[in-house]
Amino acid sequence: MDHQWAPVVSALVCGASVSVLLLKWVKHQKVQKKIQQAQARRDAGFSQARDAVYEFKEKNPGLDLSPIMALSLADLTRKIRAGSLQPDAVLHAYMDKALEVNKTLNCNTDVLMESVKQLAEIESHRDGLLYGIPISIKENIGYKGHDSTCGVLCKLDDPALKDSVVVTVLKRQGAIPFIKTNVPQGLLNYECSNPIYGMTVNPCNLQKTCGGSSGGEGALIGGGGSILGLGTDIGGSIRIPASFCGICGFKPTFNRISLRGVSSCVKGVKSVLSSIGPMGRDVESLVLCMRALLCKDMFTLDPTVPPLPFNQQVYESSDPLRIGYFENDGYLQPSPSMTRALQETKKHLEQAGHTLVPFKPPEIFNVIHEYIVRGAIADRAATLLSQLKGGPVDPCLQPQIIPYHLPNFVKKILSYVLRPIYPRIAKVMDALCGVKSVEELWKQHNNIENYIHEVISQWNELELDVLLCPMLGPAYNFNYCGKLTSALSYTALYNLLNFPAGVVPVTTVTDEDEAQLSEYRGNFGDIWDKLFVKAVRGSVGLPVAVQCVSLPWQDEMCLRLMREVEKVHANKKLSNSTN
Repeated sequence: MDHQWAPVVSALVCGASVSVLLLKWVKHQKVQKKIQQAQARRDAGFSQARDAVYEFKEKNPGLDLSPIMALSLADLTRKIRAGSLQPDAVLHAYMDKALEVNKTLNCNTDVLMESVKQLAEIESHRDGLLYGIPISIKENIGYKGHDSTCGVLCKLDDPALKDSVVVTVLKRQGAIPFIKTNVPQGLLNYECSNPIYGMTVNPCNLQKTCGGSSGGEGALIGGGGSILGLGTDIGGSIRIPASFCGICGFKPTFNRISLRGVSSCVKGVKSVLSSIGPMGRDVESLVLCMRALLCKDMFTLDPTVPPLPFNQQVYESSDPLRIGYFENDGYLQPSPSMTRALQETKKHLEQAGHTLVPFKPPEIFNVIHEYIVRGAIADRAATLLSQLKGGPVDPCLQPQIIPYHLPNFVKKILSYVLRPIYPRIAKVMDALCGVKSVEELWKQHNNIENYIHEVISQWNELELDVLLCPMLGPAYNFNYCGKLTSALSYTALYNLLNFPAGVVPVTTVTDEDEAQLSEYRGNFGDIWDKLFVKAVRGSVGLPVAVQCVSLPWQDEMCLRLMREVEKVHANKKLSNSTN
């Protein structure tokens, strides 16, 4: 009997195996078809935009659009308001440039052709602070009729039913949102690549990453294809691409600007807070955007946002500042160019009459692991992983999520084994176990609240106005961001503290900076420190920034320090050129 049934069992097993393989193949084909359809829609949009630009040029022969691209936002605003430039010329000039830049950087995901139709109604918003200004928006910011995929397949083919609050306010202020920009898969990575739209590269060096998660914004603005953009920031997602691409970026206090209608793969995180903020070529551009957004329309559309208009008096004050600073947070040793950028900025600020005082937030080692990592992955990354199901995982994200899949007992064993040799890696492995219960989560939130007040107390004891600190940089080589989440200590801390933070480019990597990498040992001398050196090698000429920070709801004070930093470096450059 057994001998008789053997062929049947064998056939059933083979049939089942073939069925499984066939189902996998069918699923793969469906995924590929979905991706191809999304890419086809994007390409059709690009083609439609090119036709619109061509038609505009045909109707306006002899009109030179190139001078528009050289104007600062302040000058552009003045010329449009004075009538010497028309909004339609400005929009088509930037649409043309954005399409050109995209050919080498792959930074755009969707052209908002409604922007051309918006021109017909633009005169009704002539009094708006951003009247006639084209603006780019990060892919996850809701715009009616367009997807906000966050780089994951499960969010494809789900267009927004209405504009997000920020898009609505921008339109009422006369701005013209005209393009959406690329993001990393899931948004929780600082390299800009996803399986739908591919990888975005750095405008300063095509062999480097532009950063993330607002990487498309950083690349497009850095490449000259946009004059002003909006990004989001949960651990440095505005500041890192701004730093890597040589532009300015600002993360406001959480909920200073409405997040209604902004998509995410991990909603509900309360330990490390996300903010939406502006990115631009200079600090004044960020300020104009903040002034425009912080208006009655936003406070009415989202009553949960505190009705705090922009405080121009604080921003424009010329009183000397008392500035805290540190050169090394004790977790990641800065690259040589990061250190030099900080030291030079400190010196210039002191020469300008400001007082610099040593200050470093306490307990960084414990805070990074117990509050930031464990807080962001409190659910053991289950929410993020659920968003990645049904599609391929981008190679940039793969190294980051491998540990997320491990059972907690394996993470605990690895943490115990690694503790004597690699204490930092061991602590991260333990933190990836997340929280065990609601009781533990509430305890963590309470500890974080106490820590915030501890930092503020030390800040107030030193009578600080603002803080100056290093900014992660220069731009990495490809495929290191997913392996180096440890490098986020300089940015994620201020999402935890809910302190406004912004970056200003101040210098570029020199040959001497590059040579000093051979002496870099790191604060721990572990695998991550060695990887960091490899990540930043080959960066001569790339931009390097510093970071400015203020207390919660003192966004204008942070922007004021950013303006001071920009000014002292500009003055120094002018002084050097005249000598």
